[in-house]
Formats: sequence, C-alpha cells, structure tokens
Amino acid sequence: MIRITKIFTFETAHVLYNYDGKCKNMHGHSYKLFVTVKGKPIDDLNNPKNGMVVDFGDIKKIVKEEVVEVWDHAVLINALSPHKKLGEDLERKGHKVIYCNYQPTCENMLYDIAEKIKKHLPQHVQLAYLKMHETENSYGEWFAEEN
Repeated sequence: MIRITKIFTFETAHVLYNYDGKCKNMHGHSYKLFVTVKGKPIDDLNNPKNGMVVDFGDIKKIVKEEVVEVWDHAVLINALSPHKKLGEDLERKGHKVIYCNYQPTCENMLYDIAEKIKKHLPQHVQLAYLKMHETENSYGEWFAEEN
C-alpha cells in the first residue's frame, strides 16, 4: 500500500455562531489542506497511469472542483443558526456565501471535505488522511481508520 499527498491552499472566511472567544466575529483564514490517498500502484504496461496509485492531476481536479473553487473567497455560515440571516444579507450585497448544516469550524469542515472527496475517488483508491491548517500553528486532522 502506498500513500500519496497533494497540498492545496484557499482563502475562506467563516462565522462561528454563539462562540465565546474573539473568533466570534466574522474572520478569514489562509487554509492549507493536505489530502492523502492510498492504494496499490497500477501494474499494467498498457495503462497510461502504470506505476501510479492515482494521477496527482486527478486528485487536483477532484479537490479543486469540490472544495477549493467552491470555498475560495467565500464565507461559510451555519445555516441552522440565526447567522443564516447574515448570510442572506451578505448575498444581497454581492458576497459569496456557503451555507453549511454545521458550525463551520476546522474540525467540521474536515468531515465535509472527506465526504466530498471520497465520493469521487476511483474504486481502487481510498482517502487515508486529511490535515488542514487554519493558521500556521493550528490545524485539524482526519484519519480514515478513525472514521
């Protein structure tokens, strides 16, 4: 079994409803997302992907379409909270808003990202690990064997 990792960056803001710290205010982060998949390298001379678990370009396409292009320069808002009205007001003013059915913390975003990626991976490839830096010194991790 081999693991390969591709790294992505994107800029996203979020609002944490009912949070009791300074981050209760809308704010943004330069997220750095590490996506690790695992599988056995293809062993078929006639396959253009011979020797690869999966083409890095295929991982890039999935993550860019499902996460980066959707969330980049957007505001994530918990649609189950009163902040939904804030999101609607921001949209009316031309801002890009993503409504989540969860509190948009780094931890919950990782669960969402895992689901978005898993449904697009080839059958012989498994999502193994995610790490997402919210700041240079703070990050969350998702491990397949624990989920």
